[in-house]
Amino acid sequence: MSRLTWQEEQYLLDGEPFRIVSGAIHYFRVVPEYWEDRLRKLMACGFNTVETYIAWNVHEPKEGEFRFEGIADVVRFIELAGRLGLHVIVRPSPFICAEWEFGGLPAWLLQDTDMQLRCFDRAYLEKVDRYYDRLIPLLVPLLSTNGGPIIAVQVENEYGSYGNDTAYLEYLRDGLVRRGIDVLLFTSDGPTDEMLLGGTIEDVHATVNFGSRVAESFGKFREHRQTEPLMVMEYWNGWFDHWMEPHHVRDADDVANVLDEMLESGASINMYMFHGGTNFGFYNGANHIRTYEPTVTSYDYDAPLTEWGDVTPKYEAVRRVLAKHGFEPGCPLPEPVPKLSYGNVTLAERADLFGQLERLSKPEERVAIQPMEKFGQAYGFILYSTWVKGPRSGQKLYIQDVRDRAQVFLDGKLLGVIERWNPQPLDISVPAEGAKLDILVENMGRVNYGPLLRDPKGITEGVRIDNQFQYHWTVRTLPFEAEALASIRYEEHAGGDGNKEVPALYRGYFEADRIGDTFLRFDGWKKGVAWVNGFLLGRYWEAGPQRALYVPGPLLRKGRNEIVLFELHGCSNGPVITLTDQPDLGTVETMDESVLNFVQDDPES
Repeated sequence: MSRLTWQEEQYLLDGEPFRIVSGAIHYFRVVPEYWEDRLRKLMACGFNTVETYIAWNVHEPKEGEFRFEGIADVVRFIELAGRLGLHVIVRPSPFICAEWEFGGLPAWLLQDTDMQLRCFDRAYLEKVDRYYDRLIPLLVPLLSTNGGPIIAVQVENEYGSYGNDTAYLEYLRDGLVRRGIDVLLFTSDGPTDEMLLGGTIEDVHATVNFGSRVAESFGKFREHRQTEPLMVMEYWNGWFDHWMEPHHVRDADDVANVLDEMLESGASINMYMFHGGTNFGFYNGANHIRTYEPTVTSYDYDAPLTEWGDVTPKYEAVRRVLAKHGFEPGCPLPEPVPKLSYGNVTLAERADLFGQLERLSKPEERVAIQPMEKFGQAYGFILYSTWVKGPRSGQKLYIQDVRDRAQVFLDGKLLGVIERWNPQPLDISVPAEGAKLDILVENMGRVNYGPLLRDPKGITEGVRIDNQFQYHWTVRTLPFEAEALASIRYEEHAGGDGNKEVPALYRGYFEADRIGDTFLRFDGWKKGVAWVNGFLLGRYWEAGPQRALYVPGPLLRKGRNEIVLFELHGCSNGPVITLTDQPDLGTVETMDESVLNFVQDDPES
C-alpha cells in the first residue's frame, strides 16, 4: 500500500518527497502485443510513471454493451505497467478530448437531442453513472492504496475550456469517491484565468497544461493555487495533424530546453504524448475552430517515440534532460521492432457498393432526413436515397447540412461532392420521367473539443432542390461491421477505374513468411478506409499529409493475409497497393515559437 499526497508545494509518496515524471501512452491507440515494448521504452528514457486516458466510447460502443477485452483491456494495461515498476495516472473522465472521436463520449448519447453534455443534466449523468458502475470497480483493486500502481485519478478533463458547472465537477468527484477511489484526485486545465476558474473545484488538486512559456504559465497557476505542487499534466511536446494540412513537428532541442526549465522550477510533468500511437478504425476526432478539420489516422504527434515505436532524436534529448535531473533509465532500451517490405499487392477482386447494399444493410423508410444517430449508428457511412420527379432544369441541390462529406449520385452517375468545409450546391437537371437520387455521406470524425462538441453525423436537416425540401427517403446505415463485411461478394477485376467515381470494395492477398511492422501506401487511390485481416486500420486520403498507414506486425500472420479497401472514387493506377518498410507522414511544417504561443492561448486551434 502507498499513497500520493502533497504539502508545502511538493508531492509525497508514503510521506517521502516524490517527483512525478510521467509520459502519456493510450492503451487504445496501441495493439496489446506492443504495450510492454512501449512501456519499457518509457522506463528506459527515465520516466517513473505512465499516464493514460480511458475512452468511454471504446468501452461502451453500444448503449448498455460493455467491452473490456483486447485493445480495450485497460485492466491488463495497468497491471502490466505495475509489474514493470511504473506508477500509473488514470484519466477516466467521461470526456477526454485527446483528438479522439467525440472526445471519448459514445455517439449514442446524441440519440437524445434534449440531453445536455458535460453538465449537471440528469439524463447525461444517468448514463455516466451506469458506465462508472462498470468501470470504476475494475480500477479500485489497482489503486496504490490497495497495492496497485494507480497513484492519481482525474476528475473531468480541461473542463474550463468548455464550461463552468462546478456542481457537475463535484458530482463526478463524489461519484469517484463513493465508488471507492481514495487516491489523489485532480483536475487539469490550461494556464488562463477562464480555464482555471471554470475547470477547478476547491478541494481537488489542480494541475495545468501547456507547451511553452514556463514561467508565465506557472505564474498564472500560482495566482489561483499558491501552495499546491506544480504539475504540468500535459506538456505538449509535439502536435497532431489534420487532413489537408502539413505534418507538424517540433524541434527536439526546443522540447528538451522547455522540459529542463520545468524541472528546474521544481515541477512534476506528464509528457503528452510520450508515444502517440494510431487512431485505428473510425476513432479519429476533429476540430472546429474556424471550420471543420478532421484528424488523420496517425497519432504520431511528433512524440519522442514514433507511431511505430522507434526512438527519435527527441527521445534522446529528453533522456539527457531527465538524467541531468537524476532520473536514470529504469531498464535497458528494447530493440526496435523489425520493419518489413512485402511489396506490391494487387487487389484483384472488386464489389461495387451499390450492388452490395442488400448484404450490407437493411433499408429504413423516413419521411424526412435524419442523422445517423437516430438509426442507432455511430460510425462509418450512411446512404440516403429518394426519387426526384421531373422535369427539372438548371436547378441547384443543397444539403442542409452535411456531416461531413457527401457524394451525390443521380441515376448512378456522380453529380458531385459536397463537403462540410466547402458546402457548395450542385447543379441538377432531372428528365421528365424522374431520376433516383443517392447521397452517400461519410462521418469523418466527431468534434472532440470546444463549444461545437455536439456533432451529429450524416445529414442533419434536409436536402433541397432550390428552396424545395425533398421528402420520403430510404436510408441504409453502413458502419461496415465485421459480419456485414464478411458477407460481401467480390468479382475478379484487374483493370484501373480511371475516372469512374463509383464507391467500391477491393480485396487482395499477399503471402508473408516473416512477420514485422509494415506501412500501406495508397498511391493512386483517392479516399477510403483500409482493413488488414479484418482489422480496420483507419482512413486514407490523397489530400494528405499522411501517405502511408501503419500496419503493426501483430495484425499479420504467416502465410496468406487479406487486404480490403473501401475506395470512394476509384483507383487511377490500377488496383495495387504497396506494403513498404518506410513510414510517410507527409510534408513537414516545423512549429515555431509564434505557433506554440498561439496554441497555448487556444490549445485546440
